[in-house]
Amino acid sequence: MSESSPYWNPYLETMPRERLRSAQLARFQRLIGWAWDNSPWYREFYKGAGLEPGDIKTLDDVRRVPQVDKSLLKGAQEQDPFPYGSRLCVPLEKVAEFRQTSGTTGTPVYQADTWQDWEWWAEAWSYILWSQGYRPRDRVFIPFGYNIFVAFWAGHYACEKIGCEVVPGGVLDTASRVLKIQELGATAMMGTPTYMLNMADVAKNKLGLDPAAMSIERITCAGEPGASIPSTKQRIEKAWGAKLFDHAGATEIGAWSYECAEQPGGLHVNEALFLVEIEDPVTGELIEEPGKKGKMIITALDRQAQPCIRFDSKDIIEWAADPCPCGRTFRLIKGGVQGRADDITKVKGVLLSPSAIEEVVRGFNELADEYEVVVERIGDSERLTLKIEFTDESAGGQEQTLGRLKNELRLKTNLGYAIEVHPLGTLTRYEVKARRFKDLRPDQH
Repeated sequence: MSESSPYWNPYLETMPRERLRSAQLARFQRLIGWAWDNSPWYREFYKGAGLEPGDIKTLDDVRRVPQVDKSLLKGAQEQDPFPYGSRLCVPLEKVAEFRQTSGTTGTPVYQADTWQDWEWWAEAWSYILWSQGYRPRDRVFIPFGYNIFVAFWAGHYACEKIGCEVVPGGVLDTASRVLKIQELGATAMMGTPTYMLNMADVAKNKLGLDPAAMSIERITCAGEPGASIPSTKQRIEKAWGAKLFDHAGATEIGAWSYECAEQPGGLHVNEALFLVEIEDPVTGELIEEPGKKGKMIITALDRQAQPCIRFDSKDIIEWAADPCPCGRTFRLIKGGVQGRADDITKVKGVLLSPSAIEEVVRGFNELADEYEVVVERIGDSERLTLKIEFTDESAGGQEQTLGRLKNELRLKTNLGYAIEVHPLGTLTRYEVKARRFKDLRPDQH
């Protein structure tokens, strides 16, 4: 691979759309046949839907295949063999890697991968990193607590695959990670948007260091929508003096999307390795046109041990209207992942997305990076409380800021908030996925 090329796989990333769609169909047909032949669970699942592998003759036929979601996957893993269940398509001795979902939405899903699957994971991440300018000259610091959650494991292996030097910062605390970045002159790193802000805060306020004057040139974020929320993205880029890139993936699926160096205001779907559909969450109709949001139904086209076919991700996305100027023929989703269908809730009769609150709060430079939102039912009414911190508690003008904040929240979310000001540094800080939105209404669980 030429280091000057913007593409990790030029052949696939610039393939004409018609050929790309034909290749997706062929791989989907192969995957359905593999699951039918090797997974008792999938075979019975499809039989129950009146479907056989030979029924899939066109991409339109893909919608005949029943969807799976986390509840189905959890049910399947309760069957033999332990611990993966009858969705497993390979003998247990072929399983080389164990991972599980983060458990932020309940009991985790266990994920088995063969060695070939793990190579595929690293290949998917290689598309991401190469498109964002990672090259063999980079020294990549990964401030991630390595464990059974997949997070940046595959990113680590992809860095090695493309020739970068990797510095794993797993057991270090935040201050030690910042100092190690400074000591080694790391040029890139990965993490959640929340933790990138947390690290910058520790560097400035505990170590007396300016992260923007350090050596980091690029950051890749995942795990939360923040890197595609303009106000959050600007905060992180300003704090570190680096370019910030977004990526979305899932344990059950893989690393399916990436923001390229052109930063077109959205994410490329890696259509060489994944098939993405957008479905209207109310009608169930397929959404092909730009500008209309829906939930993502996704298939990983090459996973062997535990295929995930037409997975209802609950992620809310929409197709972008224009192609990316980078020359890739992979379609773009506008603004990245815009939230989750199961995160959007109704408060006082109004639909509310937590990412809308984040966009407003992070747009106020007077406010610290961390905040928290609590929804409660008090008697017959509902109460929304926003907990914030000011960056400089001694500065004046806080009342004016609070007034502007309330007005902006009302404008963007159509709701009123009780705002609590907390001392700087007292709200919970997160390392992986943040849980800032807390719905305490009893009938919401």
